[in-house]
Amino acid sequence: MAVSCGMHERNGDKMNGILLIIPVLLPILGGMLLPLFPFNSRRQRNIYVETIVVINSLLMWYLLVTHPMSYTRLINLAGILEVSVHLDGTGMVFAALVATLWPFATLYAFEYMKHEGSETRFFSFYTITYGITLGIALSANLMTMYMFYEMLTLVTIPLVMHSFKKEARFAGRKYAYYSIGGAAFAFIGFIFILNYGSSMNFTFGGVLDTAKIGADTNVLLAVFVFMVLGFGVKAAIFPLHGWLPTASIAPTPVTALLHAVAVVKSGAFAIIRITYYIFGTEFLRGTWAQYTVLLFVAATILYCSSSAVKEQHLKRRFAYSTSSNLSYILLGVLLMTPGGLVGGFTHMIFHGIMKITLFFAVGAIMHQTGSTYIYEISGYGKKMPVVFACLSIAGIALIGIPPLTGFISKWNIATAAVGAWQQGNRLAPVLICVLILSAFLTSIYIFTIIIKAYLPAKFTPTPSGQALSDRQAEGSTKEICDPNWLMKLPMVLFAILIFLFGIYSAPLMNFFSQVASGRI
Repeated sequence: MAVSCGMHERNGDKMNGILLIIPVLLPILGGMLLPLFPFNSRRQRNIYVETIVVINSLLMWYLLVTHPMSYTRLINLAGILEVSVHLDGTGMVFAALVATLWPFATLYAFEYMKHEGSETRFFSFYTITYGITLGIALSANLMTMYMFYEMLTLVTIPLVMHSFKKEARFAGRKYAYYSIGGAAFAFIGFIFILNYGSSMNFTFGGVLDTAKIGADTNVLLAVFVFMVLGFGVKAAIFPLHGWLPTASIAPTPVTALLHAVAVVKSGAFAIIRITYYIFGTEFLRGTWAQYTVLLFVAATILYCSSSAVKEQHLKRRFAYSTSSNLSYILLGVLLMTPGGLVGGFTHMIFHGIMKITLFFAVGAIMHQTGSTYIYEISGYGKKMPVVFACLSIAGIALIGIPPLTGFISKWNIATAAVGAWQQGNRLAPVLICVLILSAFLTSIYIFTIIIKAYLPAKFTPTPSGQALSDRQAEGSTKEICDPNWLMKLPMVLFAILIFLFGIYSAPLMNFFSQVASGRI
């Protein structure tokens, strides 16, 4: 594999350019080699995995701080088709989220996976997924992102199907069909960009060559819609969201990363790339294509928020919530204004923190009690105070109540929608109403969980329709308690971050503004 650094390098950045490759390759190689080592105990294997993940995150954060400007080419396939890595502002946002959450998610997984079986296989794919996700974040061009995007599907299918029970196999097949089908839609756009673009490299403002477009404007607008829907499969856009609730059958460490970081955020990240760095907002803003994708986003927010209210399975409720909140991100992004992109970035980061906390809490409930439905958790709030405190903080933040993170991100998106309305976006008033209604629905599906946990009803219905008396319900929770520190530490740290970023997010907002204006 040939490695060369492009002419955009600054003096002294050659080493940093080479270092850009390591966060991608280290977890991939480390995960592939994991089954080959004859570890004497779970502890040794866990130390091996956590060491790779922590070193990788530290290296990624070093690169985020030093911000090398080099383009590092890994492979030249043919002409302008090359596999290259580069770290720009948008890549920094996604890479920072991934590098921050992954070590703690891995720590959580050590305890959760004790009784799931096939741990070595699980952590092998789990670690490989880390490297591939960073490959998407560090992609310098459409070819590289598409390659890693496809690899992400292949490497996460075994994680979804981990137990290989009937339901898990069905979920894995469904996830594969949706993802591969979506990638086919995205590939249509890939071919058109080859013909109508001046480059495949991500360039803020877009790469379309106006001399080549001619009378084919509507064709390219249709291609944009196809690409948004194609990459939007992983971002769970309605009606292509069905795989996500089904994939909740996977172990909680998988669903936490599927729904908070790796897969779904990769879909949103890809849409940011094609909107701002391939087609360009000047070409798209105000067109029928923009209004079409915004309508898909608005439908997703309402449908999935409503579905979350009706869903009684804890993980599936939060899966529908994820679909809805991903479209919050896309709503901001597809407003195609700097303020909208800032709102999209903000919710990408803050939703990742909030949602991984919620899934960690749900996973702890399942791990400690075996309960998976909302009607089963009466009285658990007092028995598991740390878990439900973290769940409550993350849930209240997700609603958008100040001074927590969800308020900041949703406020940014709403104000961007108002700004777009003032600039002539005729759909903006509808989008604002959608945001308000979704916030109301979010409060319902969050507070019903919290109230059920802390204020148990007179009776607890069982799946068979019978009822447990107060005394029976209390007895059923007698031995329930919080999990050990491996599961509690990530939840508590992220709950603290939810509060801290809520009261002090100015430096982060300033950084997002610079990225949204193309200065980073």
